[in-house]
Amino acid sequence: MYQSNTGEITGSEPTDSGQTCRRSGLKEATASSCCPASLSPALPYRSSEVYTPSSSHAPSQPGTASDVGFLEGQCRNGIRVGRPASSVLMSSSDTSTVRFPGGTPRLRRTPGSTGPTGTSVSSVSTISGASVIVAVVEGRGLARGEIGMASIDLKCPELILSQFADTGTYAKVITRLHILMPMEILMPDTASEKGKWTKLFKLITENFPSVNLTAIQRKYYNEKKGLEYIQQLCAPEFATVLMEVQAKYYCLATAAALLKYLEFIQSSFYAAKSLKVIFKGSEQTTMIDSASAANLELVVNNRDNRSDYTLLGVLNHTKTPGGARRLRSNILEPLLDVDTITTRLDAIQELLQNEELFFGLKNAIGHFLDIDRLLSVLVQIPKQETAQAAESKITHVIQLKHTLDLVPQLREVLKTCNTALLKAYSATLEDNRFDIILEQIKTVVNYDTTYFKGSLNLRTQKCYAVRPNINAFLDIARRVYTEIVDDIAGLVNKLGEKYGFPLRTSFSTSRGFFVQMKLDGVVLPEGKLPPEFIKVTKQKNSYGFTTADLIKMNGRCDEALREIFHMSYVVICQLLTTIHEHIHCLYKLSDTVSMLDMLLSLANACTISDYVRPEFTDTLAIKQGRHPILERMARQQPVSNNTYISEGSNFVIVTGPNMSGKSTYLKQVALCQIMAQIGSFVPAEYASFRIADQIFTRIGVDDDFETNSSTFMLEMKEISYIIHNASDRSLTIIDELGRGTSAEEGIGICHSVCEFLLGLKAFTLFATHFLELCQLESLYPNVENQHMEVEHTRNRDSGAEQVVYTYLLSRGCSDERQYGLRAAEITSLPPSIIQEAKLVACKVSQQLLAKRPADPETQRQRAVYHLATRLLQTARNSRLDPESLRMYLKGLKKQYEAELQTAAPARPTDTEEE
Repeated sequence: MYQSNTGEITGSEPTDSGQTCRRSGLKEATASSCCPASLSPALPYRSSEVYTPSSSHAPSQPGTASDVGFLEGQCRNGIRVGRPASSVLMSSSDTSTVRFPGGTPRLRRTPGSTGPTGTSVSSVSTISGASVIVAVVEGRGLARGEIGMASIDLKCPELILSQFADTGTYAKVITRLHILMPMEILMPDTASEKGKWTKLFKLITENFPSVNLTAIQRKYYNEKKGLEYIQQLCAPEFATVLMEVQAKYYCLATAAALLKYLEFIQSSFYAAKSLKVIFKGSEQTTMIDSASAANLELVVNNRDNRSDYTLLGVLNHTKTPGGARRLRSNILEPLLDVDTITTRLDAIQELLQNEELFFGLKNAIGHFLDIDRLLSVLVQIPKQETAQAAESKITHVIQLKHTLDLVPQLREVLKTCNTALLKAYSATLEDNRFDIILEQIKTVVNYDTTYFKGSLNLRTQKCYAVRPNINAFLDIARRVYTEIVDDIAGLVNKLGEKYGFPLRTSFSTSRGFFVQMKLDGVVLPEGKLPPEFIKVTKQKNSYGFTTADLIKMNGRCDEALREIFHMSYVVICQLLTTIHEHIHCLYKLSDTVSMLDMLLSLANACTISDYVRPEFTDTLAIKQGRHPILERMARQQPVSNNTYISEGSNFVIVTGPNMSGKSTYLKQVALCQIMAQIGSFVPAEYASFRIADQIFTRIGVDDDFETNSSTFMLEMKEISYIIHNASDRSLTIIDELGRGTSAEEGIGICHSVCEFLLGLKAFTLFATHFLELCQLESLYPNVENQHMEVEHTRNRDSGAEQVVYTYLLSRGCSDERQYGLRAAEITSLPPSIIQEAKLVACKVSQQLLAKRPADPETQRQRAVYHLATRLLQTARNSRLDPESLRMYLKGLKKQYEAELQTAAPARPTDTEEE
């Protein structure tokens, strides 16, 4: 094989295929129904033109890509509103103007909140290059609230269908969209008809102000057409999805609209029987709303969205793009099924115990490319054969060969595994279709052809990918190319001898071959380069330039390459035709590699920090738990705390001074819960969790200017969402509720919210500065007071009292008073103001903090309640041997007797009776 000794300057590779108008390869699509050439720029990056088809264009037919009335009106940030336009495809723009047909363009403010961080998830996704398009539809009339969704990633040939019932807040829809990070959302034109936006349409525009929102004519939301699309495009391995979705009318309708829309925006169409189609219900994973995901910093840091100080950043040690995507998806949607979680934990435990398996897998996985993206281009057929398409297809076959060459190594490493999950993936790799495809590729592609990242190396690989003697004209073209490259090297050598300069040949994608000269020890005559050298660029210690002759040679070189790529493309297309029937096994390979990569990543996190395997019971019990993100930030073990929440004490009130660690502790518990439910070990000495079907948080005190919401209004919106959606299996984290209004109103709201949540069996952690709420412990047996300890010391020199934060959690209510004033003393406030504030605070405290003595009968009932719940918990979860169980029950009895003595010391006979 030809090997170039030419130096290289890395440049950007050409894009695979320009975002041009695309149609589907369905039976009804004909050449005459293809989009006109004027519409070739990608719709997500449309200019502000309006195209009106000429009369000479083929007439539109219902259901074909030529029906440009398929799209609706005009868009602001892609929001198209207005009446159906039968012959006009309007473009989107990034302005804030909304045009209504027949009216004057009007300007409106960007709707919606960008969330507590000031940057919405959608805006982040736009920055990071989102590639997902989502279609959404809501039922009408009696079916209102029934939601259908279909999404496809343009970089991954996977169509995801969903249908579920949602509440009036549409929390499930918004959460699912935040997880998908779409670049464009499709909705029926009826959702924004005549400027009357439906509630769902309005919520989506508020939550995703940076995402293109496109209105599609309602007639394209056709469930029958959607089923036909799926039958034609679904790969045989996933055909069982037809049984799941054939009665799901709304998700089928969105599939029809989405796939029809793809006909406009792609330069190629999906081959028949090539898509992975899956149905994903909302009941399979834990729901974490977008506000909670932001509060807990699951995937985006609130201070810096590029920071790795997130749960994803802590756990992400993946080597492949597919593994990173899978980990992110799992963090945002943790598992509910205990058996599935347990199989993951078993696999991680084996990886930690078997170093050879761990490092063998790590080495094998690290060489894989993005299989999903590779699959996406392999199952698409270009509408037009261009030089760029030809070059891209050759690259993809080289990547396919590189990927399949790695399978035997991965297969060999997994042969020694013992756990069920790893064995299942090992069996998947035994599929003989991997070997069949590789052998067929090797009949056409050189054995030693492999994928290189450098632009010149990859160009060389593409040039010599097809084996010699398959096409005589191809062999001639390659000889011509080699001669031109040799002539270029000879020209540079002559120039070096002519001027006495240390010249070398370099290459970049943008410039082609050019001359490079290092400045070390070089003296230029008169301080200038010879006039023969043109297009001079200067870097730190070198010059880059070319000559007129070299430019001509580059032109000849490019012409030869085009001939090579064209002839190679013909051979490659014949190869792809023969392997197409087996190509779907790559879906299994993609799933295997991404899951193994994620498991390795979770195992790797355990080697960095001291994590423990969690158990799953009906109790949340964490011994010496730590905050995973704080541990990463501090680079040392932070203060650890115990957590115990059960059905008998499912409501924990946490009090303590400012900056004592209440918020950090609450987030720590939620993060550990999420880690456990994705199948990860957790930062603790021991951990037991109850599966949570939903995780809610109410954290933060920020105003939202865009929705004109004050701190208090935001609090009420968030707590209202929790009240309407919490269930008996939820985990609820509430921090600083009621701080945005007066003390009396705040206490009243907190008290009523607490009483509502106490009626549920949900596990709740409630941090507050309202010490009056601690009295709930004397009213409800399932309430427990805890506080963050602080220590008081005196400065030896000044004698001033100082507060030392221990960050330790202890039983009982905080005894600290006026800790806000102590925090104020640290600032530069004048002492007179501080003193006056203390006097007023003392008078108010005497009125508000009149404690009521606990009722002995209430305390007795509380003791009985605690004993009953602990006995029930023991019966459900105990794995103790008989002797240990007897000792534990004796301890419970002593604890119960002590609580009775405290409640009613005057009635010693009660103990005997009990």
